[in-house]
Amino acid sequence: MYTDLLIQLKNAQAVKKESIKVPYSKMDEEIVKILTANNYVGKFEKRGRSPRRILDINLKYPNNEGAIQGIKFISKPSRRIYVGYKEIRPIKHGYGLMVLSTPQGIMAGGEAKKEKVGGEALFEIW
Repeated sequence: MYTDLLIQLKNAQAVKKESIKVPYSKMDEEIVKILTANNYVGKFEKRGRSPRRILDINLKYPNNEGAIQGIKFISKPSRRIYVGYKEIRPIKHGYGLMVLSTPQGIMAGGEAKKEKVGGEALFEIW
């Protein structure tokens, strides 16, 4: 699940690893695409065959610090939080990113607002 992926990314950056390998899922792949597009992680690659497929993710260290400073999970399995496109606000004065699960797929908050689509707020990252 995406929570494990994000915690592994944050912990790997805390100990200055170059890359990590996580089990593959379509949702994780879409989240990594969004994080790559917004410069939170470097390149990633899908490897292996079906039962043992993995994502190999390279980490970024701008200014010798990890690109991910913090993560806040919004929706949890016990409580789902849904937001409309009018309720999407900038995170950390525009320096952060909200990720949503919408009917058109997983999107960053700014993109969902442009498309006028709401959905389940998954997490915030800065």
